[in-house]
Amino acid sequence: MRVSLFVTCFNDTLFPQTGQATVAVLERLGHSVEFPEAQSCCGQMHNNSGYQREALALVRRFVDVFRNAEVVVIPSTSCTHMVRSQYMHLAGMAGDYRLLDACAEIAGRVFEFTEFLTRRLGITEVGAYYPHRVTYHASCNSLRGLQLGDGPKNLLRAVRGLEYVELPGIEGCCGFGGTFAVKNADVSTAMLADKMRAVLETGAEICTAGDNSCLMHIGGGLSRGRTGVRTVHIAEILAATEAAA
Repeated sequence: MRVSLFVTCFNDTLFPQTGQATVAVLERLGHSVEFPEAQSCCGQMHNNSGYQREALALVRRFVDVFRNAEVVVIPSTSCTHMVRSQYMHLAGMAGDYRLLDACAEIAGRVFEFTEFLTRRLGITEVGAYYPHRVTYHASCNSLRGLQLGDGPKNLLRAVRGLEYVELPGIEGCCGFGGTFAVKNADVSTAMLADKMRAVLETGAEICTAGDNSCLMHIGGGLSRGRTGVRTVHIAEILAATEAAA
């Protein structure tokens, strides 16, 4: 299958290893991956902050760049949810019905990374080896937006050498929420403290998720507390092999 990668501006700027890991897994499974260099931001930050008009330009750009893609894979639950749930809303608000139709059409070809593996391809075993104790944080967008269910956890359970441990209160938000963490710093910090307590309770070495924004927030708290627990995107775990260990 020909897969187009939308790496997201957040990953491209701060966590390029996540995009590389996504490509490694997809190519290991026999798919060809292309990276359209004209891609940009999905517009989520603008939309969530009330700048819908500014976000609309990025909606148009995404549609133009990926119009002919067979499938689009995104290693971010929040950006995937933005494309699938907000693009049509923004196009409708603008009265651009041609764009609305294009957004509706492309939405069916857009998948979050783990969703592509478990629901589009129907697999959980990807040939990974990762000898660590790992817990999984389900982001708000994975739980309530994309409703990924147990798909990401099933992928982790299939990794050789990995000891999976369930995160207490997995349904709880980590407190990041993009600009929420800036505008509501005290509330965000309290939510992060709850999430860190839950992570530490598991005794895990690694906390993983499908969104680096959550992991940056959680990882920052764990690092400042000198806990020794690291955060790693799930794509990087699934890309790991025994040869690289």
